Amino acid sequence: MDKCDEVTLDNKAQPSNEICDSYTQAQKMHAAMTKFFSHEYGLGSLEWHRTRDGMVGNPSISPEVANDMSGLRHWKVKAGCEATSARTITADIIGRLYDFNHLPENWALKQYSPVSRQDAAKLHEWGGGLTCRALHAIYAISFLCLLRIDEVLKIRRSHIEIQDDLIILTLPFRKTHQYSRVKPFYLHMLDEADAHLCPVCALADWINTTTITEGYIFHKIGSGEWPVAKDSPMTSEQFLEHFRNNLLDIGIDPSPYGTHSFRCGGCQYLSLERCWPLCTICDWGSWSIEFSSMTIVKYLISWNDNPTESHEDLFNPRRAPTIKCPRCGRSCACA
Repeated sequence: MDKCDEVTLDNKAQPSNEICDSYTQAQKMHAAMTKFFSHEYGLGSLEWHRTRDGMVGNPSISPEVANDMSGLRHWKVKAGCEATSARTITADIIGRLYDFNHLPENWALKQYSPVSRQDAAKLHEWGGGLTCRALHAIYAISFLCLLRIDEVLKIRRSHIEIQDDLIILTLPFRKTHQYSRVKPFYLHMLDEADAHLCPVCALADWINTTTITEGYIFHKIGSGEWPVAKDSPMTSEQFLEHFRNNLLDIGIDPSPYGTHSFRCGGCQYLSLERCWPLCTICDWGSWSIEFSSMTIVKYLISWNDNPTESHEDLFNPRRAPTIKCPRCGRSCACA
């Protein structure tokens, strides 16, 4: 992990032209080493220690390694390299993207030529109607189903069952369910007021437009504004570039946002606006209900998010209502 530290293994300063890897990268390398020693050499998860017969246990699990990781993290924080979580996407931002993408000049199907980054006058011409349809469907599915972008991009036509105004999405596996047994998502058509969040309308429009019958749903879109092949899914890098271009279209700085913004934003939306209990959110998103790891808290609370209400107005009886009932639309200041 010397690539992550300010000094090399022989205690010399890193060359000035070398870019140090992040602390997150060091964590990944540490986890990989621990798993390698545990599974490949059968050393398990016993701490590395000395006995009468010599050293036993997993070398990656030792006080020395733990102290080294702790020191590395302190140095990264001191150097201003602390990792920052992606800012959450809100239902309001998705609504603004929906309105912009549905403008006739943006929603119309047309071929376009790739725009040069040097042509500043045409920077907003990064995609056409087909790209807008794909993005909106990905936005809605990731946001409401709490899916990782990689999971959304790997959805195949065989995973989707369409029944009138209901879509049943059944994924064969997920990161937390490697051997199937994943509960299906039952996605109902939403009301007109929530059209920007409706995955049924978005998926139906995308499928009808592309006439996809097999393979990956979200094909990689070529330069001619058309899917290139059914076995070439859109990559997360391509999606992120389109997503950030889309944010620029509506005047939002894209730098704080990433592919995880939708999963975090959907979690907050279900908790704050839909008022779902935490156990229901965990069940819907296939998260563990053992809150010892507190994974869900990282999605619900983050200093990087935009505040939902001004601090000085928390006890103001005349403040404007911020939360509306999703069913009747009524609200009150004491909500």
